[in-house]
Amino acid sequence: MRTLTRAPSPLGSAAGVVLDQLFGEPATSLHPVVHFGRIMKLYERRGYRDARGAGVLHALTGSALGVGAGMFLRSASLATGLAVGGRSLHTAARDVSRALEGGDLDTARALLPTLVGRDPTTLDEAEIARATVESVAENTVDAIVAPALWAALLGARGALGYRAINTLDAMVGHHSKRYENYGWASARLDDGANWVPARVTALLVAVVRPSATREIVRAVTTQASRHPSPNAGVSEAAFAAALGVTLGGTNVYGERVEDRPLLGEGRRVNCSDIDAAIRLSRDVTTALIGALVLSGLWIGTRRR
Repeated sequence: MRTLTRAPSPLGSAAGVVLDQLFGEPATSLHPVVHFGRIMKLYERRGYRDARGAGVLHALTGSALGVGAGMFLRSASLATGLAVGGRSLHTAARDVSRALEGGDLDTARALLPTLVGRDPTTLDEAEIARATVESVAENTVDAIVAPALWAALLGARGALGYRAINTLDAMVGHHSKRYENYGWASARLDDGANWVPARVTALLVAVVRPSATREIVRAVTTQASRHPSPNAGVSEAAFAAALGVTLGGTNVYGERVEDRPLLGEGRRVNCSDIDAAIRLSRDVTTALIGALVLSGLWIGTRRR
């Protein structure tokens, strides 16, 4: 019987998620993702053209940098700890919740851009709460489940490669005159990278809220496809059904207005639902860690 020379990636991925839960992300000045963003901004200044071809090269270059960083780092647990941002997500959402509980709309509006890109200046308490819950739902995929799954599959290069893709999407993968063509490849790459994780997230939501399983399945299978994102709609529908609320409505992004479909069949969101969404996201994180540990142990026994 031969011994394992290294821990299977699912165990390293689980350890990385735990590291994030315990310590959070590094300081901004030290965070490798911040430096990656600066590098890609410099690249954009030199390589930008209003064409999809230039955007494809941008996306491939950034993805290669992320994968290369993971190959250099090698540690799946450390890479996952850097790629996952669950603690930061929950802290940011809780800060908005506390501001709303204290009746401080101005502070809540000032904090909201850390979670969403929509214009907060005219949002009332209910709309701020909705935006926060939707962000927790969507980012449970982007900031927790997806990097952990990619780390479990490909180790450190999967974790940091995914984080690079997701960062590129946040930088250029949105609808605007400048990025409609240039950001197309980054947006599509991010959609592909999150397709399975979004559906795994919905499954985990059903696992940790079994009493709402029927509602979750109905919302995901009948409502999620109405959402413009192939992945955000899945996670938001699952969260809406699990929380017993309705998400969606009119979102304002600068000069752009988007009418998002209604997801869920419950009441409209209020301030108390933010904490409930945070608890749900944390429970999903715990279930994810458990699933990764079990799969890692199973892989370990198969390798012996």
